[in-house]
Amino acid sequence: MHELGITQNIVAIATENANGSRVKRVSLEIGKLSAILPDSIRFCFDVCSQGTLLEGAKLEIIEIPGLAHCRQCQTEVSLEVPFGICHACGSSDLEIFQGEELKIKELEVEELCV
Repeated sequence: MHELGITQNIVAIATENANGSRVKRVSLEIGKLSAILPDSIRFCFDVCSQGTLLEGAKLEIIEIPGLAHCRQCQTEVSLEVPFGICHACGSSDLEIFQGEELKIKELEVEELCV
């Protein structure tokens, strides 16, 4: 399960960018073609965030649909898997331009009042 290592990196990056503040929410974008399972990330997040600035933070996952561009007929093609055919012309010469993402989109941290 490579999601454990990915989640450990997400927690490390978020911790580094929180500048010592507790993290309240982490928003991720995960592409449907990325081979990363959002449910596994959710499970691993609770485990990986224990004892860190992210402990108790809400994890929000936005799934990005797979899209490709057909090089033969210039049509935009929706993909559920990282390969396919163009429904307009039958070509399999597709260039994926969306759906392989894994991004930390947003961090919400507690504001410290001094």
